[in-house]
Amino acid sequence: MGWRGILGFEYGIVLAPLGPDISGPELVAAVANAGGLGLLRAPDWESPDYLRELIRKTRSLTDKSFGVGVVLAFPHEENIKAILDEKVAVLQVYWGECSKDLVIQAHKAGVKIVPQVGSVEEAKKVIDAGVDAVIVQGREAGGHVIGQEGLIALLPQVIDLLDGRDIPVVAAGGIVDERGYVAALALGAHGICLGTRFVATEESYAHPMYKRKLVEIDDTEYTNVFGRARWPGAPQRVLRTPFFEKWKSLSDHENETYQPVIGHSTIHCVEKDIHRFAGTVPNKYATGDIESMAMYGGQGVGLIKEILPAGEVVKRLVEGAQLLIQQKFSQVHP
Repeated sequence: MGWRGILGFEYGIVLAPLGPDISGPELVAAVANAGGLGLLRAPDWESPDYLRELIRKTRSLTDKSFGVGVVLAFPHEENIKAILDEKVAVLQVYWGECSKDLVIQAHKAGVKIVPQVGSVEEAKKVIDAGVDAVIVQGREAGGHVIGQEGLIALLPQVIDLLDGRDIPVVAAGGIVDERGYVAALALGAHGICLGTRFVATEESYAHPMYKRKLVEIDDTEYTNVFGRARWPGAPQRVLRTPFFEKWKSLSDHENETYQPVIGHSTIHCVEKDIHRFAGTVPNKYATGDIESMAMYGGQGVGLIKEILPAGEVVKRLVEGAQLLIQQKFSQVHP
């Protein structure tokens, strides 16, 4: 492994499995080719044959290992079976129980399993279940946020749970550049997981307008305005777009179900109507009123100044962190 590599990967840089399909084969392959761990996002419905095709397409773009992320809140059993049959390197799971049975199932297939958690209690459960690594998500993160604690308070508590066990802990939430990376290392993390920074890359499947908004808008807000019917009880952090500012006080009894259709998209080869207040971010196939669609972003979005190739993001994170440690901390004495 290279500098601070984890799970057999050269570097401890993880591409979050960006939904609904933003982390597609091109982005995952670019991160993998740069030495990081790229995670595809499985569909939020059972589609095992399509998922196998997605995995194989990614393999045609890289000879490096990668993984697939699955949201356990949605139908997933057949998708997980396809992932394990394909023997990808990593199964990442989120928003549901990462049971000991699931861990055993993954290990029998030769696949590492990495849950994402948002609390100390959840972390303790998955560590005891025998997972291979843990992603700890702070409330600063963009998209759907499972916990309430900030990363700087939560991460060291999870590190303390390890009690000498060799389980890498990966920090997620608001990390964009080498300074966030070094801060996470100082708190005890072994690697970092980035979502928003990788949405704003050349290879991501995000709509061009969404990418531009990530560069232009510095502020985010924690809310539950989007996707209440489809994914109840799943708050999210979004960009404070003009549309969001207009509707952020949406009445609690309102949701997307009876709202007008504001656009259309093809997501994982399935045509979808997009209703106002749906939690679907605009991908590259989206049409219609793009500015009125959900746009997720973490609190570090103000540090994103340009759209970059994903490989360059990985390179800057690693080289920047190395330089920062050398220049700022190598001469520190008690």
